[in-house]
Amino acid sequence: MPDDRRRLDRLREAPREDLPMAHRMQRFVEALQIRICRALEGFEPTVRFRSDRWERPEGGGGLTRVLEGGQVFEKAGVNTSAVHGPLPDAVAQSFGIGPAPFFATGISLVIHPLSPMVPAVHANFRYFAVGPDLLRPGDAWFGGGADLTPTYPYPEDARHFHATWRDVCRKHPAADYTAFKTRCDRYFYLPHRGETRGIGGIFFDALRDDPEGTFFFVRSAGRAFLASYVPLVERRMHEPWGEEEKAFQEIRRGRYAEFNLLFDRGTRFGIETDGRTESILMSLPPRVRWAYDWEPRTGSREEAALSYFTPLDWLGTME
Repeated sequence: MPDDRRRLDRLREAPREDLPMAHRMQRFVEALQIRICRALEGFEPTVRFRSDRWERPEGGGGLTRVLEGGQVFEKAGVNTSAVHGPLPDAVAQSFGIGPAPFFATGISLVIHPLSPMVPAVHANFRYFAVGPDLLRPGDAWFGGGADLTPTYPYPEDARHFHATWRDVCRKHPAADYTAFKTRCDRYFYLPHRGETRGIGGIFFDALRDDPEGTFFFVRSAGRAFLASYVPLVERRMHEPWGEEEKAFQEIRRGRYAEFNLLFDRGTRFGIETDGRTESILMSLPPRVRWAYDWEPRTGSREEAALSYFTPLDWLGTME
């Protein structure tokens, strides 16, 4: 905790507008990592985040912070990174450009609660620049978002989560809740299952226009994460559950693992840029199960839960 306070003080003292956007974003995500880890540790009487700093041989590195075995959070990871160097050929080809220097920084977090009644959550906020001059990059953009993955969805929890992001988006011309929500539903979708991973949120990428306005939005969104999620933890953490609920949670976690390993672009980017494997795969849940040809009992709570894993307008009207 004293180390976190010293890091926050140092980040607050760093200059702002005279830095390249890449460095301002890096400074923001490092401060946000500290705040989120502190808040999550407040739920845990005995366990704390393990901090693991790493370096990328081609340039840059990051700080992986993982909490495991908690009374509330079975596994929680909050990672930051700032990496640079030559853009790998496979990534350059996917962007439709030739070889170029790049810089990427961001925060990525995944929380897998112990209780099946508390929803899992994922969020990330990132900045990517291509070109040798970070003050005037040849191309640069922001991306990110947040999505909720409950085992047993509660409509009131979904409304709170979505309302938080709608309200953030309303304050910023660079943001569009309806577009970001639709994109989230489409992205976090398992086509081989015909279902969404969870109940959505917002997802945005390649925001290039108005860098200052977009950075203002991304900072507001990052700071809103705790407000979107902590009330749901407090609301559900004391609800009773048993073996049947835990088994269903692990089946749903299997869907989570399928998405991350088969479709997630962040996982693929990390691997293709020679990122740290342990940090990239930190997002995977600690325990999952795949039961062959599993079907819920007719009329069960699990059958009802499955009906929510499709794009839904949780706020009653798209705004």
